[in-house]
Amino acid sequence: MNTAIFFADGFEEIEGLTVVDMFRRAGIPIQTVSISDSLTVTGSHDIKVQADCLLADFDFNTVEMLILPGGMPGTTNLSKCEPLCDALMQFSRQGRYLAAICAAPSILGSLGILNGRVATCYPGFEKKLFGAYITTDPVAKDGHVITSRGMGTAIEFASTLIGIIQDPESADKIKASILYSSDAPQIL
Repeated sequence: MNTAIFFADGFEEIEGLTVVDMFRRAGIPIQTVSISDSLTVTGSHDIKVQADCLLADFDFNTVEMLILPGGMPGTTNLSKCEPLCDALMQFSRQGRYLAAICAAPSILGSLGILNGRVATCYPGFEKKLFGAYITTDPVAKDGHVITSRGMGTAIEFASTLIGIIQDPESADKIKASILYSSDAPQIL
């Protein structure tokens, strides 16, 4: 399955790049797409990232999953991108996969995509998930829509997506290869 993740200035670097890294480790094709007129996108923590292509050159028909990282003002910038929002609506109508993490599920909420679905997001954005059944689970999957809470859930988010695209065993292998354990003791 071909996938794409969309970067806008102010995106949360860990949320975006964790997905890219884990997908590439799993052998899943993923394109990083800048919604601006520059391939260089500056994250919310002033880290510059080189995207694979510009939105102007991107063909939505070449992918089966669209992924949105959160971060501010990245989420706001993504939400103002009309071609992206049009594609999100089209993917939703067609039952094609949509995934968003942190503040980005609010984009899906504003488009009505979360109405009647279970969803999660970064604390404080729940009111923007219009019509959703809110959960505080690290990742929520409801049909073709997958949402997650934030930077601390980025590995679970990416591995859930890998499990959907490939299988849960492949996701577990990637998590094991990076020494990830959801059972790790928490330092208080």
